[in-house]
Amino acid sequence: MQKEVSNSHPSPLYRRGLGILLIQLGTPDAPTPQALRPYLRQFLSDRRVIDVPRWKWWPILQFILLRRPKQSAAKYQRIWDPVTGSPLLHWTKRQTDLVQACFSEIPVRFGMQVGNPPLGDVVDDMIRSGVERLIVLPMYPQYSATTTASATDILFSALQKQRRVPALRIVPPYYDHPAYLDAVVAVIRADLAKLSWPPEHFLLSFHGIPMRYAQSGDPYATHVKRTTFALIERLGWPKAHWTQTFQSLFGRERWLKPYTEEKLKQLAKKGVKRVFVAMPGFTADCLETLDEIGNEARDAFIHAGGEKLRACPCLNDHPTWIDAMRTIIAEEGRGWI
Repeated sequence: MQKEVSNSHPSPLYRRGLGILLIQLGTPDAPTPQALRPYLRQFLSDRRVIDVPRWKWWPILQFILLRRPKQSAAKYQRIWDPVTGSPLLHWTKRQTDLVQACFSEIPVRFGMQVGNPPLGDVVDDMIRSGVERLIVLPMYPQYSATTTASATDILFSALQKQRRVPALRIVPPYYDHPAYLDAVVAVIRADLAKLSWPPEHFLLSFHGIPMRYAQSGDPYATHVKRTTFALIERLGWPKAHWTQTFQSLFGRERWLKPYTEEKLKQLAKKGVKRVFVAMPGFTADCLETLDEIGNEARDAFIHAGGEKLRACPCLNDHPTWIDAMRTIIAEEGRGWI
């Protein structure tokens, strides 16, 4: 896999050796089977993501890598922009640039857990450039070992190779932070205002995790529930007109329920024709939002009898979200910034 730090800022002015680092999951370099194979191998080799003994998982992974790269590439091709490329990479760059504008004297960088620019390379570059104190923002509002802990694992692994390790402040989960919640509400309301039709039902769809992970102590489901209730309180949706669901299932284990696609089919069969789906757990649009919901879930809903499904954009570069990121980072950096 190519290792290139593509978001480098030449000779930045460091304020008291301080830096800000955003961590995002990552994206393949291209929507091709050749690019998806190393991406999927790296992602699915993460023990935080696939909590199965290596001896049992390794042969399964080899089988997956024979077929899934081609299937995944076809999905990425549906959302890949001819100019900006990967949506996740595009929005992450955009968020980084806008946060940089908020902290003009502090270099702001981003690193990917999987793919490019590799998180370890970005950290190394920041330390070489003079960073002695680092504020880290994982781009996951709700904590899960599969996301937040995976991000910090990779960060700490990179720091183990450094002679001089910077002081760290890692932003805690912000699933109930007022600034984050207000940003989600602002995006939802702005998108609803553009619709020419009134939704009959609202879905708040979050990425799922296996039920076993939650039963083993992962607080993700609790964080999702608290985010949901806080959003509903702000949005004022009637109880009978909204549902919180989970998407992005993988493998044969039982995952957190209800499943988004199953719920959409049920709604359609009950006569619901128009649905609005928001995905508050994703801070930037990606394959899971644009294709899984925007294409696959919509097709399933219409095939079951529905007529219209609107997939609400994620936080992306909405001004309220950029301001929320500034607020969250500033709070964690109190005394440093």
